[in-house]
Order: sequence, then structure tokens, then C-alpha cells
Amino acid sequence: MSLLTVDRLNVRYGATEVLQDVSLSVEPGEVVTIVGPNGSGKTTLLRSIVGATPAAAGRIITAPGLVLGYVPQRLHVDPTLPITVARFLSLPGGASRSDKTAALARAGVPDLADRQMSQLSGGQLQRVLLARALVAKPALLLLDEPTAGLDQPGSAAFYRLIDEVRRDTGCAVLMISHELHVVMAASDRVICLNGHVCCHGTPEHVSSAPEYQALFGTGTGGALALYRHDHDHSHDHNCDHGGGHHPHKTEAAE
Repeated sequence: MSLLTVDRLNVRYGATEVLQDVSLSVEPGEVVTIVGPNGSGKTTLLRSIVGATPAAAGRIITAPGLVLGYVPQRLHVDPTLPITVARFLSLPGGASRSDKTAALARAGVPDLADRQMSQLSGGQLQRVLLARALVAKPALLLLDEPTAGLDQPGSAAFYRLIDEVRRDTGCAVLMISHELHVVMAASDRVICLNGHVCCHGTPEHVSSAPEYQALFGTGTGGALALYRHDHDHSHDHNCDHGGGHHPHKTEAAE
């Protein structure tokens, strides 16, 4: 069964409807990326999935016993707060020393356990946030623009790390990204969100969809031409101009 199914989700902030009739699914081991303009509801969707933002309507269904790991877009650490990386990884539950050590090593920062959180660089902080998500050994990793604020080399290294984590652990990944060239090279499926799911499918199909091009233009065409996907493309494209219901089983080939 799917690890995660979002079925006709609606979310409102006061009188403003942020998400309308959003449906999607994530299968074991796959990478699904959400793209969309600012204000399109991407972060709200992830916050709803982890239970931080209540839904006005719809359902979020997870596989029995599903363990989620969540990496937020950013975390402000009060510079006057004395907390080490190791202590941070223990919040809110009691992670074992061996689990914390393994998570830091997998995140590529094995020597930061005794460092103060306030002393970390931007790239180090993102890797520590990833390590915290990995402590619980998640089957599904949620990433909210994890490279926001990093320079291009740091961003590329972080995405390579995510790919290694997925390959080594077998976890699925649902991430928000604004780096379209990375999305197209790293994703099994792409969901284009603008308050509703306006387009979804394999990267090539989404990049050629009018709805996607209306939002992002065609400037990434050269990069997209280099991408080759090894899935069957016979039935993996679905685009729609309206905000109506989209089947929660998107059309990715098995």
C-alpha cells in the first residue's frame, strides 16, 4: 500500500482557502517533489501531513506504523540558548547515543555532537536538521526547501546526500524544492501545486505541460533535455486547469 495518501485536502487560514481539493500519494522508496510559486500552499501541505496545520476537509492516510522524518525550511536558534547538537537530537524523546552518532554520520557531520547549535553554519545546521529527522529511522522523509539559503555547491552537496540516504535506507522522500533543474534530475514524480494540484507526473511530462510553463516559463528547457527517466511513460501524465479532484493515485508507472 501507499506510505502516504492525501485525499481531497482543504486547508484554510481564516477566510482564506490555501489548499483546495489536494490529492496525492507517495509509494515506498520513491522521490516525489512538490513545486509551485510562492504562496501556493507547499509548506502548508507538509505541515498538514505532519499534523501541525489542521485540515478543513479531506483526509491524510498513512500506512500503519509509518515513521515520518521532517526537515523544516529553516530553524531559528536563539544565540543565547546553550544547547549542543547532541542534546538537540534528543528532543523531544530520548534517542540513544548510538542512534544519534549514526544519524550524524549519515548526515555527513559526525564531529558536531558537542558543538553549540548557535555556532553552526547554514550548511551544518541543515545537516543537523536532517540528522534529527533520521534518528527515528523514518520510512518517509519530508523536506521543506532544505537548501534555502545555501550556495550552489552546498545545495548540490545536500541533494547528493539526500539521494545517498534514500539509496542506503530505502526511505521515500517527499520534498519541496525551488531548484527546478535539481527536481527534474532527482525525482520520480513531480507535483505542481498552486493552491490545487494543477499538474503531476514524471518530470519530462510536467515540464512540458502548459500549466507548468505558465507558472515557470520554459527557461529550464535546456537542462530538462538532459534528463532521462527510466520509467514507462505510457500513462504517467495528468494535467488539469481547474481545482477539482485529482486521483490520489497519481499515474506513475510501477
